[in-house]
Amino acid sequence: MTSYSKILVAIDLTEEAPQVLKKAKRIADTFQAELTLVHVVEPVGYAYGGDIPMDLTELQEQLDKAAKSQLEAYGREYDVPPERQLASVGRPESEIHRLCEEKQFDLVIVGSHGRHGFQLLLGSTANGVLHGAECDVLAVRIT
Repeated sequence: MTSYSKILVAIDLTEEAPQVLKKAKRIADTFQAELTLVHVVEPVGYAYGGDIPMDLTELQEQLDKAAKSQLEAYGREYDVPPERQLASVGRPESEIHRLCEEKQFDLVIVGSHGRHGFQLLLGSTANGVLHGAECDVLAVRIT
């Protein structure tokens, strides 16, 4: 059986995040592994395709601040210290792959809605993480 020592939990900060966090915490406790939380905020410009001629810096800063605040709350609840609560800006799949490589995580845990067909082909974050990760990936089914 594989043993894990460094686990990255990628969460989207929705009301479904605790389902992923509870499972991740149980796994980390089982293996006595270090748990790190990450939330990746996509750049606001991605959402608008760069078509809006305005400065979105303030909106991006508000999103970043809200993400950090929510991560802190989850960190307190699931006993993850501040230095292992990461808020990043970028494409979720790319940032998760980068962090896994840089910090040498041996397991990444993500939530999955269990989509099928075209939705899966169009690229869920879980699917993107799975197909580029150099470590094990656990997709926790969101119910």
